[in-house]
Amino acid sequence: MTFLLLAGFPDSLLNFRGPLLQALLAQGLSVHVAAPDLPVGSAMRLRLESRGITVHEISLHRTGMNPLADVASLLDLWRLMRRIQPDYVLGYTIKPVIYGTLVATLARVPHRFALITGLGYAFQGQDDGAEPAGKDQRGLLRALVQGLYALALRGALKVFFQNPDDEALFRQQGILRASAASVVVNGSGVDVSEYAVSALPPVTAESGPHFLLIARLLGGKGVREYATAARRIKARYPQAVFRLVGWIDENPDAIRQQELDTWVAEGVLEYLGRLSDVRAAIADCSVYVLPSYREGTPRTVLEAMAMGRAIITTDAPGCRETVVQGDNGFLVPVKSVDALVAAMERLINEPELIARMGQRSRRIAEEKYDVNAVNAVMLREMGITA
Repeated sequence: MTFLLLAGFPDSLLNFRGPLLQALLAQGLSVHVAAPDLPVGSAMRLRLESRGITVHEISLHRTGMNPLADVASLLDLWRLMRRIQPDYVLGYTIKPVIYGTLVATLARVPHRFALITGLGYAFQGQDDGAEPAGKDQRGLLRALVQGLYALALRGALKVFFQNPDDEALFRQQGILRASAASVVVNGSGVDVSEYAVSALPPVTAESGPHFLLIARLLGGKGVREYATAARRIKARYPQAVFRLVGWIDENPDAIRQQELDTWVAEGVLEYLGRLSDVRAAIADCSVYVLPSYREGTPRTVLEAMAMGRAIITTDAPGCRETVVQGDNGFLVPVKSVDALVAAMERLINEPELIARMGQRSRRIAEEKYDVNAVNAVMLREMGITA
């Protein structure tokens, strides 16, 4: 039996789906992956092949809606599926879900699945489906994306969501038919052995506590709110440290390089760049912060929880599931710098909360987000295991 996993970003194949790929191999399946930017001899391709995975490079632009490029992607996927004749296809992120499911349906792949890991730029500003599409450029893009999702997901046997809000939105908007099968899983999960608890960094008069945000540098990740809150906190607590990990993405919502340079020059943020392994950065933080507007389930929050860190995030889809208010962290309203500052100040003034909340985060990660439990649900729901 052959399983084909479709991705839009090659690094995610191991960073986010590595344990799932390993679980599929352990079931005796012939596992194939397809993504752009995986040329022969590339480091990621070699890492995948060393695990016994067959790798295919496809023509797919993760962002943008260029009709000619997208037709080329569809043809590429068609040729691939006709050649390898997979028994299972699973796509995640927008284009692999839409184009992969459409082609898998046309190619008569028996078992077709989709994983919705987040809704992205096109859905920002939509208040749980209340805002009508078509009012502006983003509304038009949203209408197009929703229409393509609806068309593609008719061919999916089952759709996986990473939070109940996204599932509800797809049903409310008619993207997912009433009869369609869907399952909510606890995000991508986290390897709680790989992300082990680490000691909190010492807080001194000169340094601490240390706050950290890891994200693609997009407005929708709350990066601007984080920087603004950092500026306000440092005016009152100059010893507080604010670090930022990530990169400027090809996205209409991307932070501008000038903005980032200004924050660094002012001493508001310490920018650590893009890291292939974030564990050292998490180990050197006291509190993890993600003021995102909407997520599937934020993987970086799960990693920080597994390593025993208190969390400040938003009361937004995908984020709110990770925090029990006042137990392992604080939830703040989306875009509210005042609430973000208040949560940070409380942890600065009550440092004993940082350790207690971090311990609770680890416990929640073990009980709810262990990657092996998450993948066991997915394999069972796809009919691969009993």
